[in-house]
Parts: sequence; structure tokens; C-alpha cells
Amino acid sequence: MTSPSLCHLTAFMGHKAGMSHILREVDRVGSRSHKKEVVEAVTIIETPPMIAVGVVGYIETPRGLRSFKTVFAQHISDECKRRFYKNWYRCKKKAHMRTAQKWSDEDGKKSIETDFDKISKYCSAVRVLCHTQPKLFKLQEKKASLMEIQINGGSPADKVTFARSLLEKPIVVGDLFSQDEMIDVIGVTRGHGYKGVTYRWGTKKLPRKTHKGLRKVACIGAWHPSRVCFSVPRAGQFGYHHRTEVNKKVYRVGVKGDQKSASTPFDLTDKPITPMGGFHHYGMINEDFLMLKGCVMGPRKRVLTLRKSLLTHTKRVALEKISLKFIDTASKWGHGRFQTDGEKKAFQGLLKKDREAME
Repeated sequence: MTSPSLCHLTAFMGHKAGMSHILREVDRVGSRSHKKEVVEAVTIIETPPMIAVGVVGYIETPRGLRSFKTVFAQHISDECKRRFYKNWYRCKKKAHMRTAQKWSDEDGKKSIETDFDKISKYCSAVRVLCHTQPKLFKLQEKKASLMEIQINGGSPADKVTFARSLLEKPIVVGDLFSQDEMIDVIGVTRGHGYKGVTYRWGTKKLPRKTHKGLRKVACIGAWHPSRVCFSVPRAGQFGYHHRTEVNKKVYRVGVKGDQKSASTPFDLTDKPITPMGGFHHYGMINEDFLMLKGCVMGPRKRVLTLRKSLLTHTKRVALEKISLKFIDTASKWGHGRFQTDGEKKAFQGLLKKDREAME
């Protein structure tokens, strides 16, 4: 975990892959479950490296922060450029061509240095423009998700120096978050479309013989005030709402290529985090990942923002050291009975295609 006094990024983006469960021993003195084994649900979020493509400086005004200067990197990938266009295949694909030219001629370099100096001198907040890499997710989207990530710690000049060092370089999730850390998750919930009051608010259904339907609210308010109050249940959009869930504990930070990412000191089986048959409607985890306690908003494949906590945590639950004993990698498609492919073949025997491959 980075020191608060040093310059550090405060957020990251990933895609929700799916859920599993783990077994661990509780280490919380005084709790009834201390030194007892508990089974808990966990969410796996795939977090390939992000690329920094710009620096934005903000100055303080009487009406709050205002963007003062923006400096883009010399090279911007097509994945990021797709975000600037509505229709990629019909456009001229000339976004940020002059930005690249600035870095190559002397006058342009001088203006870039001037902008960085002004950000260091006048700005109170410095943010880095970062985008995801859809090619690493193996999903259908080709357009990168772009966001500003604030730099905290250090002086404005230190922040600018730190931001410049990140330009055009991959930022890995392990540089931001560590095991046992508490983080916040920001995203959009699963959408359910237009729903009535009974589904949306859980109101009691009216008697069977009610005229014009019974899944309604009978009285929506008194004569006066002569308007419908905000607190009266009404039909409307349900789900697909922007939400922030705080205090999600990081149980594990996975690294790309680790074939033992689901192994523990108590379960020495060599197995990756991807369950047998892949995550339901997602697939394989081929990049870095975060394992968070509990559930998070949204369906699988939904892009999520992972943010450093805004609080100083003092509770024992937050400060507890996590020691995993077992991570489930059985198939999520049915009643998974086997943790690995080797375990399944040892029990059921080789298939015909396996025997033919061995010959």
C-alpha cells in the first residue's frame, strides 16, 4: 500500500467476471467466530493494465474546481481514439493528430513545457487521463473506457512530475491496491427496465376484484397539497442506476500468467482462478485480477471503477489480516464436483479424444 504522503493514483477500472466462494479462518479476537472457519462469497474483477494518455490540471474558483490546462501524450492508441467518435469506420480518424505534431517540433515542445509549468504553479488538483485496453479483455467492445484519475499526495509540482512519468506507460492494479485493503466500488446496477410499483417498491397488492388492476397504489395522496409527493411509490425505471458501494475488502491481488492464482498454503493444488468451463457468460481470466469480499453491482462484463477508500479505517473488521484456506474453482455451470481438469480425469477416466491425443 502506498504512503499517503507520496504521489499516488486513487482509482482503477476493471470488468466484473463472476463470483465464487472461499474458506478462511477468522482472525478477530473477541468475536464469536474467532479461530473458526467461515465460507464467504467473493467477486472476481479482471483488471488488465491501463494506459495514461494525458494530464489535466484544475484550479480553484469561487464556484469550485475548473479545468485549467490539458496536455495529451504523443501517441494515442486507436482503442482510445474510438472513444472520441460516434462512428469509427466512417470517420477520418484524425483525432489528436496535431497533439502528436506538438511533441515533434520545437515550438510545440515549448508550449507543452509552458503548460506543465502553469499546472505546477497554479493548479491545486492534478488528474491523469487513463484508458482501459479492450483487446486484453476478450470482450466484444473495441472502444476503450476513458477516465480522469486524481493524483493525491505531494506538492503540485511533484504531482506533475509523477503524471509525466506515467504517460504512455501501463499502470497495473498491483501498484494501487494491496491485499487486506478496503476499497470502494463505483458502477451501474443491473437494469430491469420499466417496472410497476409492486415490483419496484414492494407495495401490497390490492384485493382480487379491484377495478383496473390490483398491482397498484390505491391512494397516491391527499387533496392538499394538490400534487403527488416524492415519497409516494410510482411506476418507472428500475435498475441501471449509478451506485457507490463502500468498504469492500481485497482478499487477493492476482497477477497475469500465475497458474497458482487460486492456490493457498492449505490447498497446494496448482490451479488458476478461472473455474472449470470458465466464468459464466464471461470466459477465462487471462490478466491481473482483484478478489473482493461479497458482491458488487452490475451484471458480468460491466465496467467498474475501483477507488481508494476516503476513510481512515480503525475497525477490527477493516484491519483484519486475511488468510485464505481454499478458493473454489469448480464449474459454475452446474453442480461442479471437481476443482481441476486433472482431478476430473483421475476420477472419471480419460475421454476418447484424450486417449487419441496421447497416441
